[in-house]
Amino acid sequence: MTQSKYLFQAFFIISIALFSCEPEAPQTPNVIYILADDLGYGDLSCYGQTKFQTPNIDRLASEGMKFTNHYSGNTVCSPSRAVLMTGQHSGHVFLRGNVSGEDISLDPAMTVLPEVFKNAGYATGAFGKWGLGYTNAEGPKNPLSNGFDTFCGWKSQTIAHTYYPSSYVYNGAELPLDSGTFIHDIVMDSARAFIGRQANANQPFFCYIPTAVPHAAMHAPKELHDKWRKKFPEYDNVIGKYRAGSEDCPDVQNPIAGFPAMMENLDNEIGAILDQLKALGIDDNTLVIFASDNGAHHEGGHDPNYWNSTGSLRGLKRDMHEGGIRTPMLARWPSKIAAGSISDHISAFWDVLPTMSELVGQPVPKQSDGISFMPTLLNDESQEAHEYVYWEFRKGIEQKLFSQAVRKGKWKAYFEATKPMEIFNLEEDPYEQNNLATQQPDIVNEMNKIIVRAHTPIPEMTWN
Repeated sequence: MTQSKYLFQAFFIISIALFSCEPEAPQTPNVIYILADDLGYGDLSCYGQTKFQTPNIDRLASEGMKFTNHYSGNTVCSPSRAVLMTGQHSGHVFLRGNVSGEDISLDPAMTVLPEVFKNAGYATGAFGKWGLGYTNAEGPKNPLSNGFDTFCGWKSQTIAHTYYPSSYVYNGAELPLDSGTFIHDIVMDSARAFIGRQANANQPFFCYIPTAVPHAAMHAPKELHDKWRKKFPEYDNVIGKYRAGSEDCPDVQNPIAGFPAMMENLDNEIGAILDQLKALGIDDNTLVIFASDNGAHHEGGHDPNYWNSTGSLRGLKRDMHEGGIRTPMLARWPSKIAAGSISDHISAFWDVLPTMSELVGQPVPKQSDGISFMPTLLNDESQEAHEYVYWEFRKGIEQKLFSQAVRKGKWKAYFEATKPMEIFNLEEDPYEQNNLATQQPDIVNEMNKIIVRAHTPIPEMTWN
């Protein structure tokens, strides 16, 4: 045997030995779920925004799947997040409107979304705005009591109206922030650190990033805000409810310029995550989902009409018309989801829980109302369709009923407690301009029956 053959044989044996000593890569995919806050259907360039671009978020569409009929859990923040966590639609979930004082928490008796991942052996982390109680509180309000191993973000939903708070919470401890600290940098850095740790540990992970962008105050890092401010100088010193230049935000800002600036910042952060996945060698084994908790808002000086944030859909946040509940959803999983695919499958937040349960091989929690959209992601024709999807929105601490909505196929019903039901054919009238209630009495009757069936009394939070 020649020397070269000996060398080759030795190299082969050593290579096999080294390979056999490598820790086994996880067989189940990592999941990153990014939840924007008050992002409208028209606020991404891949959904038609023309006044600014979101190239990194658009990659999720060009390299994955874009959904055109995806819906949030409700038309405001906290109840929508409750739907996402529990898999219950808003006729069953315990929270159906934002409640002042945030005296809310998930039911410990339920298996909620992060616990599904924990039961499958995943590491779990949440980074941003929890919206379901105080994150430094003991008991069920805290994300650490609901299946998350780590949390970094705002103390409460109310404090998340500003990006310059005086403190933040890390793993249950409230920590001070220096004046002028842009908290979103801390949140996103913590999320990427978590991803890096788990990739190096070869443990599958669920990384939940409920960013506050573009909610409330139009705050952005100064360099980006100044870039966009040069394009909109006429809007300097516009006063909004969360006006910059206060003690919370040291820089006087322009809310019109602030919106594309904060979107560009978010887009850059998501681009950094996608680059990180590739650098870590886990890109093909990571499912990234991007969605929004409800439709476009009109707060903090934001002008949704100027930006066509709804994509011309009727309604805004706090409204059960399409502009208040239809949101973007993008899903990217390079080894599984066909690049550039588009789905008109009707899905909603309560479908995420059964989808993730199927993904990681766990039983669907018994409280779930959802249907897995995993077949749609994998281009499987076995996808089950909803008989209907239902929402109800309540206002105030008493959670008084304000509006309800049902979608069944092409038909949409909108109902306010003090007004007659409106009926729309979304295939022919996606902008809900033509009320067909008088022409479609059978549809009105059918929708009324669904509303009666779908609505249940609000469960009393005896666990809180």
